[in-house]
Amino acid sequence: MKSDKKNIRHLSLAAIQEYFNTIGEKPFRAKQVYEWLWLKHAASFEAMTNLSKPLRAALEEHFTLPALKVDTTQVSEDGTIKSRFRLHDGHLVEGVLIPTENRQTACVSSQVGCSLSCKFCATGYMDRKRNLDFDEIYDEVAILNQQSLESSGKKLSNIVYMGMGEPLLNYRNVLQSIERITSPDGGLAMSPKRITVSTAGVAKMIQQLGDDQVRFNLALSLHAANDRKRSEIMPINDTNNLKVLVDALNYFYKATQNQISFEYILFQNFNDSLKDADELIKIYRQVPADLINIIEYNPIDNARFQKPDEDAVEQFMQYLGKNRVNARLRRSRGKDIDAACGQLANKG
Repeated sequence: MKSDKKNIRHLSLAAIQEYFNTIGEKPFRAKQVYEWLWLKHAASFEAMTNLSKPLRAALEEHFTLPALKVDTTQVSEDGTIKSRFRLHDGHLVEGVLIPTENRQTACVSSQVGCSLSCKFCATGYMDRKRNLDFDEIYDEVAILNQQSLESSGKKLSNIVYMGMGEPLLNYRNVLQSIERITSPDGGLAMSPKRITVSTAGVAKMIQQLGDDQVRFNLALSLHAANDRKRSEIMPINDTNNLKVLVDALNYFYKATQNQISFEYILFQNFNDSLKDADELIKIYRQVPADLINIIEYNPIDNARFQKPDEDAVEQFMQYLGKNRVNARLRRSRGKDIDAACGQLANKG
């Protein structure tokens, strides 16, 4: 049976203050609760130890606090940490902490499963069960930040919305979560310039980001630079083709001046030839993109793709460099625990 109680984290400070007025509590108590929710990241009302027991009981009676719980954690031999989170309704999502010499990056999920069915991605073979609420996405980041502090003594330096799901199909919650993560009273106070949202290419919502004047970076998962190949591996391309996406990215950049990058996974004998590199360069030149991230393919059970050999990767990278393309080869991390790009599928 569905509870009529409201999730307290969906209330503003003013709304919590109003509730305290109705029960005759002093206004400063509302601020204490708000700090517990967002600055101290309390996972229960019981944890709010500077409130009286009767007050904690009243909050428990009137509100819910459905915080994420860590279900399992795996640590890769390269230091990458993958956590499977259990949501209040029993659903599972995964988040990854990727430590490097200069960065502590959190990779977070925005949906339970995914509806886009990209052929190379393990999440794409799962059904989409539901969107994550903004506070659930915030919880992922807060927990990964705590793991970062415990494992390295450093806070998160970057956040990428590149986990399970398509962020732009959970538009409102993704933007609200970023608002909370970047808010001075949100406990994390992350600069939006250190946040990147990755999309498989929902052109209408890319334009909406421009209209909403967002301040974070945008990455387009390209993976093929002509429509025939892209539609073969990413069905979304049938309704959001490359021309439409190029127009949307230019609209976004004109409106925000925010950084745009491309993600391009190399698949053996599919998109790794110099002809493919030429097509990629043409797309790159049509958009004010800062960077192309060339990504190692990480094999998954359901897909037929293979990783190219090192010579093919080297030739591809050299060709991009020779044509003055700012490209970076991203070596996969966390492969041994299925935590690398495209591998998230709630495996134990």
